[in-house]
Amino acid sequence: MMRQFELVERVKAYDPEADEDLLNRAYVFGVKAHGNQKRDSGDPYFSHPLEVAGILTDLNLDEATIVTALLHDTIEDTDASYDEIQRQFGKEIADLVNGVTKLSKLELQSEETKQAENFRKFMLAMSHDVRVLLVKLADRLHNMRTLKSIEKEDRRKRIAAETMEIYAPLAGRMGMQNFRDELEDLAFEEINPEMRTSVMKRLAEFRKKTGAVTERLAQTLKRKLSEYGIEAEVSGREKKPYSIWRKMEEKGQTFDQLADIFALRVTVGTIEDCYRALGVIHSTWRHVPGRFKDYISLPKTNNYRSLHTEIFGPENQRIELQIRTEEMHEISERGIAAHWTYKDKLNGGRPLANIDAYESLRSLIESLKVGDTPEEFFENTRLELFQDQVFCFTPKGQLIALPRGATPIDFAYAVHTDVGDTCVGAKIDGRHVPLSTKLKNGNSVEIIRSPKQGPSAIWESMVVTGKARSAIRRYLKNVERFEHQRMGRAILEKAFRDAGQEFSEKSLAAALKKLKLAKAEDVYSHLAEGLVTAADVVKAVFPGLKEESPLTSWTNWITRKPKPNAIPIEGLSPGLGYHLAPCCQPLLGDRIVGVIRTGQGVVVHTIDCDRLVDQQDQLDRWIDLKWSPDAANEVQVGRLKVAVNNEAGALANMCNSIAQHGGNITNLKIVERAPLVFGMQVDIEVRDAKHLADIITGLRASPSINAVDRTHGEKELAAHDA
Repeated sequence: MMRQFELVERVKAYDPEADEDLLNRAYVFGVKAHGNQKRDSGDPYFSHPLEVAGILTDLNLDEATIVTALLHDTIEDTDASYDEIQRQFGKEIADLVNGVTKLSKLELQSEETKQAENFRKFMLAMSHDVRVLLVKLADRLHNMRTLKSIEKEDRRKRIAAETMEIYAPLAGRMGMQNFRDELEDLAFEEINPEMRTSVMKRLAEFRKKTGAVTERLAQTLKRKLSEYGIEAEVSGREKKPYSIWRKMEEKGQTFDQLADIFALRVTVGTIEDCYRALGVIHSTWRHVPGRFKDYISLPKTNNYRSLHTEIFGPENQRIELQIRTEEMHEISERGIAAHWTYKDKLNGGRPLANIDAYESLRSLIESLKVGDTPEEFFENTRLELFQDQVFCFTPKGQLIALPRGATPIDFAYAVHTDVGDTCVGAKIDGRHVPLSTKLKNGNSVEIIRSPKQGPSAIWESMVVTGKARSAIRRYLKNVERFEHQRMGRAILEKAFRDAGQEFSEKSLAAALKKLKLAKAEDVYSHLAEGLVTAADVVKAVFPGLKEESPLTSWTNWITRKPKPNAIPIEGLSPGLGYHLAPCCQPLLGDRIVGVIRTGQGVVVHTIDCDRLVDQQDQLDRWIDLKWSPDAANEVQVGRLKVAVNNEAGALANMCNSIAQHGGNITNLKIVERAPLVFGMQVDIEVRDAKHLADIITGLRASPSINAVDRTHGEKELAAHDA
């Protein structure tokens, strides 16, 4: 365990003006607070916060952060309180310790909501002071280094999975690549030890085979740059086992096909030297086409800057080169911590670094303000943390950085939420493109807007950024709310007419208290969602209305309970009814979409229904739906178009084939007569879409059947969907 004076010396080495007394008092306080507590390894518990502090001294962090590391578990695991820490160490340190305390370990649990809510609090706490995250990352790093001391395998794997899923990508977004690499590798060793061992063996073979070659190239490269007056340090960088495995998985490549297992890092004095060195290298050796990236003029959102290129070396080996200044190297190693000035005399001693320095993290924090549920925020953020990036431009030259796979819709929302909400089309490099087009580095993107249009439910499957997904969901919820209110009002007006009464919002307002609702709009929404009946509202407005009045017959109609839908569907508001479109007869297992129809609720179509083409001008009424996993195999009706040969026994053969595959014909209609073939529309009771597909396969094998297919909303069936 590190001794007290050793910690002080490490801090004083980079900050000679550090408060030695403060550090000593924190050390003593932590030792006394944790007392005889032990870790799983059997070591004194205080060895953990001490090692966390040591990790943070490697980042040259300010004394307040080091003290926070020493005390970060005291409020949670000892009798120490916030007030006590504030009295002894001041409000700044007390707030930091309290911030870390609130970030209780994000354990992967079956209760997804709890995990999501913890993650939301994590991001909020980090937004107030990024040092909270720095301490938490160091805390997790030391816990991962000592993971083997935990006896229970399921607990080790849970911690490793949580590290891989949350902490490692967060470190990457902070630009702290060393942290990310070590966290990923330690988690990889626990999650998939066999694969890591295999990759390590291949790495050892690779070093033995190429070590001398790369060393010679490094010396040649340094000598060549010196000839042109460029002083440079050349060192090697080996890809970590997890990064190698992940790239093999993503690219579908073998170990031998990877070109960037080993890279040479060229460190020079100035930005001008970076580009001069690049010119020397490209004029001396052939570069690999398409393998040059300029992260100096277009830094990554975590502030990483460097030139990347790949060449065929003097012995015809392919090798990646990274060219950067010493300052850029410092940032690439320590990320946001490299910006953290432990004492800024011109700034009142306050740290310089803050969350605003990192656009990607700020955008995540902004997602907290748009009203997402914790689950939605967690989902969106996890997706975004793992994405690589593309850099695109507005027509005026503004740079927009987006995750790889982003579309013009993501671009529009990145510019502004209003731009996304009114987007109707896009041009990429001057050419009209579909909104589903994936953007590429360097694209110039122009968004075409119309105030008369709004986002479609389909957009949600076309975007990759959390900001876009949140905005689309919010817009659609508002549209759905408006539609519910419109439908609910129409229902209530009809109920009043049937009751022989005149509808007015004034009379409705008088009954709000009885209905336990705040305003008329809430009544309309509750009616549309089935949370209250029109009869209840009418009775609340006219409590003295007699049964023998015109209300009697209406009451019998309006209060009867609708038959529940046989199959549950996800994506519908609670209580909102639906019916299956007869034009395409959706079945369990089909991809489906809902269309809100006034007076009909939601009409559910298959995603490929031809009738949807006629409703593309009303995309604001579309709802993205899917069958619930809890759906049982209820009897449903599927519809087929069958061309039956005009020959004796053909109809009997068709019926027998359907029966042999467990189908029951409920309706049969001849829709076309020809000399050789009869066209028929056949409705069949089936369990799901797969069952109907099996029946189709059986019919196609029959010599009496000329052709067979499912209906997809053809125009001749339009009358059924009126």
